[in-house]
Amino acid sequence: MSNRTHSPFRRSALVRAVGLLGAAAATAALLTSCSAGDGDAASDGSVTGTITLQTWALTPKFTDYLKGVTSDFEKAHPGATVTLVDQPGDGYAEKVLSQAAAGSLPDVVNLPPDIALPLAKRGFLADVASGSGDLAKTYVAGALDAYEYKGLDGVYGYPWYLNTDVNYWNTTMFTACGLDPAAPPATTDELFEQAATTHAACPDDYLMSRKPGLGDFTLAGVDVLNGDGTKFVFADSQKAVDLLDRYAAAYRDGFLPPSVLNSDYLGNSTLFTQGKVAWTTGGATSLADFEKNNPSLKGNVAVSAALDTPPLYVQGVSVSAKSKHPATAKAFAEFLTNAKNQEAFARLVNIFPSTVSSQSDPFFSKDDGTTNGQARVLANEALKTAENLTPVQANSAMTTVLDQQIALAMKGDVSAKEALQTAQAKMNSLLANG
Repeated sequence: MSNRTHSPFRRSALVRAVGLLGAAAATAALLTSCSAGDGDAASDGSVTGTITLQTWALTPKFTDYLKGVTSDFEKAHPGATVTLVDQPGDGYAEKVLSQAAAGSLPDVVNLPPDIALPLAKRGFLADVASGSGDLAKTYVAGALDAYEYKGLDGVYGYPWYLNTDVNYWNTTMFTACGLDPAAPPATTDELFEQAATTHAACPDDYLMSRKPGLGDFTLAGVDVLNGDGTKFVFADSQKAVDLLDRYAAAYRDGFLPPSVLNSDYLGNSTLFTQGKVAWTTGGATSLADFEKNNPSLKGNVAVSAALDTPPLYVQGVSVSAKSKHPATAKAFAEFLTNAKNQEAFARLVNIFPSTVSSQSDPFFSKDDGTTNGQARVLANEALKTAENLTPVQANSAMTTVLDQQIALAMKGDVSAKEALQTAQAKMNSLLANG
């Protein structure tokens, strides 16, 4: 997955932090007062008053941009004022959940879908679709879906900016190992097939170099969660068992490096950069980093669209249900995430706008003839169908449990079915207690 300077797309460890909201939930007076639009002032819908925008590790690098947006909004709405607050990257989830528990959540707050979920479930966030126009006409479908949660009605965030992955292939290794650099795998099935070809021609080289995860089960057509988002159900699917068995067989047959199951595993991106594996995924600008860290890759890397369904990484802004100026907060969130402002931001950062109209902007849609340009166009096109493949309910503690069980199955210590059932039981316990 791709990261910006301050890693906005990383998944957050929320287990400890969600406990703060559990304490808040015990305070009935706090929760029962948290209905959307129950602010003390400006409830008549006028865009006036002072609101606070809280961002996540965007200053000082992007202070000028943010101040420019707030200034433009204030000029358009003379009765409104926007105060900018930025929080550091580390501990952001805990900070936001503490603010909510204390009743001090900012009016407009930068939240990825996973941090927004526990707040939405407990009534701290406003349904931004209520009273709005057709948001689906403004924002990319997958990005909007990221803020719609199973078991809840409404939309609990405006998509702000996006990223996705494309595939990078080492063409030198492809040619040496009997593969066609012009026809890399386009599906998971083709990936396994070409991994076998690689191993047969080059026993010491690898095409694949990672274990499967929840996102891979989603790609295989497995229902990871039940309908209301309260239980993991992936282990009940034979498709999940079959996929894990397939990875276990590939590992046993030498299609993956032995280190993939080790605690000191470097990751497929690092192995790709080192020239030890022929495939990795990365954002549209990852090639520059690969070539910087290994100049021999320059001119020897091909790019293609993500396998099957492309993954979607989302950052957004949500509106506090306790805002004293709900109309102003909502208007500013829409202003911050409009096409003009998102396109300007995307020219400063290696990200993509979430607005549908921006996808035809030549900056994102026109190939300049370079591999970097091709990657950018592929990523932009992918955002039309990209999905959040890993449910936001799955925090890092849960995915660690799954990863451990998958490793045991791939080693042959337990069956795939047993590993998945054990992981599911532990993950459901964590989910129930979260």
